[in-house]
Amino acid sequence: MAGRDYYDILGVGRQASADEIKSSYRKLARQYHPDVNKAPDAQRKFTEVQQAYDVLSDEKKRGMYDRFGHAAFESGAAEQAAARAAASGGPHYSWTNVGGGGGAADASAMGFDPDDLGSIFESMFGGGPSRGTGSGSRRKSHGKRKSAEPPPPATADLHVDFMVAAKGGTQTVRLGEGKDARTIEVTIPAGCEAGTLLQGRSLDGRPSNVNFLIQPKAHRHFRRGEHEETGKGLDLSIDVPITIAEATLGAQVAIPTLGGTADLAVPEGSPSGRRLRLRGLGITDAQGRKGDLYAVLKIIPPPSATLSALEIAALKEIAARGGSCRPW
Repeated sequence: MAGRDYYDILGVGRQASADEIKSSYRKLARQYHPDVNKAPDAQRKFTEVQQAYDVLSDEKKRGMYDRFGHAAFESGAAEQAAARAAASGGPHYSWTNVGGGGGAADASAMGFDPDDLGSIFESMFGGGPSRGTGSGSRRKSHGKRKSAEPPPPATADLHVDFMVAAKGGTQTVRLGEGKDARTIEVTIPAGCEAGTLLQGRSLDGRPSNVNFLIQPKAHRHFRRGEHEETGKGLDLSIDVPITIAEATLGAQVAIPTLGGTADLAVPEGSPSGRRLRLRGLGITDAQGRKGDLYAVLKIIPPPSATLSALEIAALKEIAARGGSCRPW
C-alpha cells in the first residue's frame, strides 16, 4: 500500500527548492523528535519525516519519486522503474545508486541524514546524539560530503527589569535540565528597547544558539516612550501628584529620576495633566544619546471628610471668584 505523499509529509509543494525542503524537515524533526515530543504518535511522525527527507533531499531519489512515486522504492519495483526510464530515454537508476542498497545507506536504515540529525541534537541539547555512534564518526562513513548548515537559532522571550533595560546590565538564563542544562548570559546595552533581539553567550563554552527577544518589565513610576505601551525611545514620563495649593500658587517639587532626584518647578496656575520637560534626564543609551524626562502634573484634591467647615467655605469662595473653567 502506498504511503503518504512525501511532499505532504514535509508540508511543501512539488516545486519546492532544496532549501525549502531542508528548512521544513528541520522544523518538523525538532517538533516530533521522541526525546522532546511525548505524544503517542510522535515516533511514527518523526520516522515519516525522516523517510520523506531522505528521498526529497537527494536529487536522484527525488527524480525517481516524482516519476514513479512510492513504487520506485519498493522491493523489485525500482528495477522495473529503472527499465521504464531507460526505455523512455531518461537517465538510468538502479536500486543501489538510488541509495536503497548496502554500504553507507545501511548506516541510516530509516533514512536519517547524519549531518542534519546531528545539527538537530545540537540545536535541542547543545551536543551530538546521546545514543549510538557519534555524528562525527558517522560522517566519515560517507566520505567527502558537504557539512550541514548550522540550524537556525531558537528565539525566546527574556523579561528584564525596567532599570536594567534602561541603564544596561547582564542577565543569566538557565536552559534545560540535568546534564543538558546550560547557563547563558545576555549582555543588555543601555537604552535597550522592547523587541530588541540579543544573542546569548553560553558560560560553559558550548554555542548557545539562542536569541532572546527583550521584554522590559513595567516600572512603578516611570513610563517609556511617547505612549506607555510602546516601551521604546529614550524619553521617560512620570506622574507627579500635587496639591491644589501647589497647582494654584506654584511650587518646587522633588521628583525621582533614573539617577536620583531632581527639583521640578511647578508654575503657578498649572492645570492637571500639564507636561513639564526636564531636558537630558531621560534614558542615556549605549551611544551616549540622551532622552528627556516629562513630569505629568496630577492635581490631587484633599478628601472632603478631612476639611473643616471654614476650609470648605474658603474653597467655595475661591471657586466662585474664579468663574467656570469649562470651555462650554
